[in-house]
Amino acid sequence: MTKMFTDHLQRFLFDDTDVRGEIVSLEQTWRHVQDRHHYPDVIAMRLGELLSAAALLTATLKLDGIMTIEVRGAGPVTLLMAESSPGNGDLEQQLRGIARWDEDAELSQDMSLAELLGNGQIVITLDPRNGKRYQGIVALEQDTLAGCLEHYFMQSEQLPTRLWLAADGERSAGLLLQQLPQSDTQDADAWPRLSMLADTVTSEELLTLEAEPLLFRLFNEEQTRVFTPVPVAFGCTCSRERFAQALGRIDPDELRSIVEEQGQIDTHCHFCNTHYAFTAADVESLIESPEAPSPTVH
Repeated sequence: MTKMFTDHLQRFLFDDTDVRGEIVSLEQTWRHVQDRHHYPDVIAMRLGELLSAAALLTATLKLDGIMTIEVRGAGPVTLLMAESSPGNGDLEQQLRGIARWDEDAELSQDMSLAELLGNGQIVITLDPRNGKRYQGIVALEQDTLAGCLEHYFMQSEQLPTRLWLAADGERSAGLLLQQLPQSDTQDADAWPRLSMLADTVTSEELLTLEAEPLLFRLFNEEQTRVFTPVPVAFGCTCSRERFAQALGRIDPDELRSIVEEQGQIDTHCHFCNTHYAFTAADVESLIESPEAPSPTVH
């Protein structure tokens, strides 16, 4: 059964066990990311996987704030980044992502994660609306992004977590299983059994099957409870006001020097490629009142 694709996150749990899970399906969100940047296929595939991972992990952490996953490397690809922030109304999350790479490097579709990024690390940053900012780091020592993220959970002594990720030019998808604190009344063998069953999933199944048929395909002998899916979408947190506030923290002489040399200050958002221009008058207004947004709109 193929899917009429919509962007959503599907939560589920297994009755009488200490295991829960999530499935994420992204199409329009993934296309929005690709439409703003033309990535080589091998980079796009990795970035798509990371975008699905960000959706799954944010939902698992129930974070009211921004989560950023950065994969930093010293190879042809120097950065893969996916970020999520809270949605509004019925929208669960807003997602965005970028990649940076050496455009002169020779890339091939069969390059491994290690070949793309070289020695590197994954940095996960949690920035809640209320509370302290947290950052965790783990080395890129596994063959896949899913494996590296699983290793992060193991190293940080959080709940045991498994991930299966897939992406192509049209879609990005992922499956997550997580073991909850055990109870004496729970099925003690559930975690290894369900993990083994999930290991049989293919990239094609993740990218083409609806959540419920996929769960039946993997876990048809388990008592699976599926909740109402919640939508996710591409969304960026940039604004003219935020760029103005950032410029307002720069030394006034440096701002005036840039305007004198270039005529105005041009900025753009790396995630959505929106352009913001600040004229000489805008800059003088920022210097006089750095907390006040510029009235000029571009």
